[in-house]
Amino acid sequence: MITAAALATLALGCALGAWRFTSARWTYRSPRMAILLWQALGLTWGLASIGTLLAFAVMPYDRGVLHGLIAFARGVRPNEPWDVPHVLAMIAGLSLLAVLILVTATAGVQTLRARRRHRLLLSLIAREEPGIPGVRVLDHPGAAAYCVPGWNSEVVISAGTMALLSQDELAAVLAHEAAHVRERHDLVILPFGALRAALPWSKTVSEAQAQVELLVEMAADDRARRYVSARRLATALLRFGTAGAMPAPHGMLGMQSHVMARVDRLIKPIPDLSRSLRYAVFALIVTLTTAAPFLWVIPA
Repeated sequence: MITAAALATLALGCALGAWRFTSARWTYRSPRMAILLWQALGLTWGLASIGTLLAFAVMPYDRGVLHGLIAFARGVRPNEPWDVPHVLAMIAGLSLLAVLILVTATAGVQTLRARRRHRLLLSLIAREEPGIPGVRVLDHPGAAAYCVPGWNSEVVISAGTMALLSQDELAAVLAHEAAHVRERHDLVILPFGALRAALPWSKTVSEAQAQVELLVEMAADDRARRYVSARRLATALLRFGTAGAMPAPHGMLGMQSHVMARVDRLIKPIPDLSRSLRYAVFALIVTLTTAAPFLWVIPA
């Protein structure tokens, strides 16, 4: 009973933390650290929610979550007779686990298929630009810039983008997209998109996905600022915003999302988190990611 209560408290705490976290602005000061905290919240919430149901379900074994599940799988006789609430908790816990795994796997497969189809399409209609090595160019008058993540990653821009931006601004855009590829931001976004598919009615999940997508763009902006000036990146974003840039295809990461929030951050720099705050956030991340697994494996 203690384990189930602890896991339920942890799941509720993660849900409340995510709700408060969606409106936090300190995350703009250190988007990478904030992304790690979002990932920790999501993972801990999932393990704690499933663990709460399973901990209640295997209480008749009096062995804790993991050991109780092993005993159940082996057909060991429980210490107390099973009743309807414990059976329903077992069904609900295993169902939630299956749903989360299924929607994540489905989202991953759909994304991989979309990227494979898009790479095939690019091989037919895109061209190499001698002046921009490693970049595929689409002969389209609209503004577009995005990357195709994966083992064979590609950065794609349109002819309209080349006409719209100066050389420095184009370099800023390419540095931004290269940051997405290098840091595999697609893998960061994927679980949150899958969670939204599993819980489409949840406003908190929807806001969490939007917040993570914004933080990913800010992290890529920070990486790009190592090679180009913040002002050039900001002007490139504004040009994309006013030109009505095309959205990135499904499964890709584009340049033209959350424009005004990113421009405001670039032209009005804010200080990074202090070292003490970074250590505090990191300690919270470690605590969250270890708490739920620990509660799963303790024997009672």
